[in-house]
Amino acid sequence: MDIQYAFHALGVIVLVMPTLLLAVIGLMSLIGRPLGETMMARWTEATVTVALLASLGILGLMLYSGVRQVPIELGNWVVIPEQHFHFHLRFVFDRLSVPFVILTLVLVGTIGAFANRYLHREPGYGRFFLFYAVFLLGMVLASLAGTIESLFIGWELVGLSSALLVAYFHERPSPVVNGIRVWAIYRIADAAFLVAAVALHHLTGGGDFSGLMGTEPWPYGTASLTGMQALFVGLLLLVAAAGKSGMVPFSGWLPRAMEGPTPSSAVFYGALSVHLGAYLLLRVSPILDVSMTLQICVIALGLISAVFGALAARVQSDIKSALAFASLTQVGIIVVEIGFGLRYIALIHIIGHACLRTLQLLRAPTVLRDYHTLENALGQNLPQQESYVRYITPSSAQKWLYRFALERGYLDAFLDTLFVRPFIKVFSLFNSWERRWTDLLSGTESTEALATMDPSTTGSDGIKDIK
Repeated sequence: MDIQYAFHALGVIVLVMPTLLLAVIGLMSLIGRPLGETMMARWTEATVTVALLASLGILGLMLYSGVRQVPIELGNWVVIPEQHFHFHLRFVFDRLSVPFVILTLVLVGTIGAFANRYLHREPGYGRFFLFYAVFLLGMVLASLAGTIESLFIGWELVGLSSALLVAYFHERPSPVVNGIRVWAIYRIADAAFLVAAVALHHLTGGGDFSGLMGTEPWPYGTASLTGMQALFVGLLLLVAAAGKSGMVPFSGWLPRAMEGPTPSSAVFYGALSVHLGAYLLLRVSPILDVSMTLQICVIALGLISAVFGALAARVQSDIKSALAFASLTQVGIIVVEIGFGLRYIALIHIIGHACLRTLQLLRAPTVLRDYHTLENALGQNLPQQESYVRYITPSSAQKWLYRFALERGYLDAFLDTLFVRPFIKVFSLFNSWERRWTDLLSGTESTEALATMDPSTTGSDGIKDIK
């Protein structure tokens, strides 16, 4: 009983600390008395440290007692008996969530200490740490989620903070446009996630992972789905994971995300957020055992993403984009490992790659400065080592591959043609119908409505041209 009480108390501390950090920073900003840099840095350090010590305490107790799964129940928050729906807050500390939440707290704490100096006297210092707190809470909730609803809450908080930090330098148009682009890609992933969650509720009667994967601790659960059900739900979750982790065909947002400050680039798109899709696949990995077709799809997507990332990383003109595509290569390999059932190897790969990529992105500005200093001292460019890809690729294909990689696989153009432009045309048509109907009811016909409906004043995308 005592050890169960200790587990529960430490688990609540891990959940409460990020919530407290966000509440204090957010509320102080709302009442017009934002924290100063020193107080904000100390408060962030204190909450992250306490949460990290609590999670390490849980790990120590699990190793000491031999317990491999510790649920933290917070009860039903919404119950709809007629629809057989309940929103149940349940968090689980197991062999997957504990290493991932410790990794999250270590890297986020490191980034917090780095950003305190990197953004010193920056006008958006407080805004960065507010979004940072949103991201930390989202990662902790997603890591420890015991139900698909709890995971979705954390998933959304991570996506929101990611898009806001891409648009951090909002005085320039490019970061804002790229932030909107990232948010739009996340919407596609979130839509697939929501459909999968509704399907799981319909098929299993709830969103609890223990009901879906069995009561055995991860990774030994057995999914309570048929092959076709697992394929349907698994493909939806694969789309969600691909959008969140920037896998093909959603890889176009990765270099765009580098518009944010270096600390957010390191912790989001090099370390944690980019691995959240792989973490989702690990959490629902028992589904993969039910459907061979689903396993093949996961492996194929991982291989395609890894190859594409390797090609694109070699032709990028800036170091942050090159590192982003290098991260995509490793994420693709991790997904392949998950598809083959190598779950512990995939988890170890995530931890090692996240730590390495964080260090590389934080060091990137200094490395560039040292590199330029050395070239200036020598008076010439440093010699470049030839890539092995050049030797194994036929000369006739090298130019085509270079153009393909330089254009980042034409994925942005593909998504624009397939999704963006049709949506804009459809909703522009709806807009014109709505204007006609409201004008008819009001007895007036506005000049703006006529201009909107006039084909001669609209572009090919259905958007009114500005003259």
